[in-house]
Amino acid sequence: MRARLATDFARFGRELPRDFAGYVRQAYRIDLTARYLGYDLPHPFGKGSGQLSLNTDQLETDRAAGLAFVVLKTLIAETAAGERTMGAWAIHETRMAVERRLSLDGREGWTVTWKGRGWDRSLSEYLELVRAGRDLTRAGPDGMLVVPSVKYHLPRLDEPFVEAEYAHTTAQLAAAWGDAQLPIEKDFSPTLAGDPLADERAQVLRWIGEVPGRIRRAAPHGARVQLKLMNARFDDAFQVEMLAAARDADGVTGFNRLFDAERRVAYGGWDLSDRNLRVLHLAAEHGVARAGLSATGNICSGRALLDYARRGCESCQLHTFFQLPLSEYPATAGSRIARALHALVFHPTDGLIAGMLELEEQGVLARHNGELRFLDLASMGNRSGAEHAEDRVR
Repeated sequence: MRARLATDFARFGRELPRDFAGYVRQAYRIDLTARYLGYDLPHPFGKGSGQLSLNTDQLETDRAAGLAFVVLKTLIAETAAGERTMGAWAIHETRMAVERRLSLDGREGWTVTWKGRGWDRSLSEYLELVRAGRDLTRAGPDGMLVVPSVKYHLPRLDEPFVEAEYAHTTAQLAAAWGDAQLPIEKDFSPTLAGDPLADERAQVLRWIGEVPGRIRRAAPHGARVQLKLMNARFDDAFQVEMLAAARDADGVTGFNRLFDAERRVAYGGWDLSDRNLRVLHLAAEHGVARAGLSATGNICSGRALLDYARRGCESCQLHTFFQLPLSEYPATAGSRIARALHALVFHPTDGLIAGMLELEEQGVLARHNGELRFLDLASMGNRSGAEHAEDRVR
C-alpha cells in the first residue's frame, strides 16, 4: 500500500479523479465517508464560508474538483422592510492577502487576511445562489452539498431578539431551498469577538442557546442548524461553556479564527489549531464531547485533520489552504481546490491515507469487514475523548 500510495501521489498530481473517495475505498480499503449536519459525505473535506463561496462559478469549480461540501458566504439577515441590525457586517471587500504567520512558538504557517465580513449584495441575489446550491445538493452522485450561512440579530442581555429578521430571512431561504428541511449554518464570525457586543459571557451563551430554535421555528419545513462558533476573547474554559451551550444545535463547527485586536483582523495558523485542539481535548475531559462536530482552523494536511477527527470531528472546513501560491502544492495541474485535495488525501507522509494506515499499524484504528473507516475516529473521540486526546497523529 505504501508503494501504491507513492505511485498514486505522482500520477494524480497531473489529474485528480473526480470520485477519488471511491478509488481510495477500492484501492486501499479505506472508507472516507464523513458527515456534516447529518448529511453523509463521500469524504471529510469541505469549504468554509468566505470569499471563495460567493458565486456559481466557484461552486462549479468545487464540484468538478470533487469537494464534499461548501458553506456559502455569510448572508446578513434582514426584515421584510429590508432593515438589518447587523448591517455593519455587510462590508464589500474582495481583496485577500495570503500571508505567512509565525506561531507563538515559532512555527511558520499561513493565514488569509481581508476586511470584508459578510454578503454585501441583495437578498434576492443570495437566494439565486441558494437555488443553485440546492440543485447541486440534489444532483446525486455528481452533486455536492451546498449550505447557506447567515448572521442574524444578536441582542444585548436585556434586549429581545428581532424576531422579524429571523422570520423573514429564514422563510426566504426555506422557499429558495424548496419543499425540504433547510440546512443552515449560523456564523458567529471572528470579528464579532472583537466587538463590544461580545464582551458579556452570559450574553454570548444566551445567543448560542436560543438561536437554533428561532431559526427552526421560522422554517416551514424545519431546519438543520449548524453553529459556527467563534474563538471568544475569554479563556479555554469559556470555549467549553460555549460548546456545552450549543446543545440545541444539530451540529457545531469549531472554532472560527482568532482576532487580532490591534490590527482589527482575524487570523489563523498554528496558534488557531493549537487552541482549537486544546479546547476540544478539554471538552472531552469535561464530558462535553458531542456528535455533529465539524473542524476548522489551520487544516493544512490530512494529518492535521486526523488530530481533529480524534477529538470527535466528523468533517472539516478549509479556506486558507485553498488559496496558497501554486508553488506550495505538489500537484502540477488542476484548480487550487483539486491540488489541495490531492495533497490532503494522497501525500505519502502527511496525507489522510498515510495517516490512517499509520494509525492501523499502531493498533489505534482497526478494520471492519476489511475496511478502515474515517468516522470510527470521530466515534472514538466522542466515546472516550479524554483517553484518546493525547494520542496525537505524528
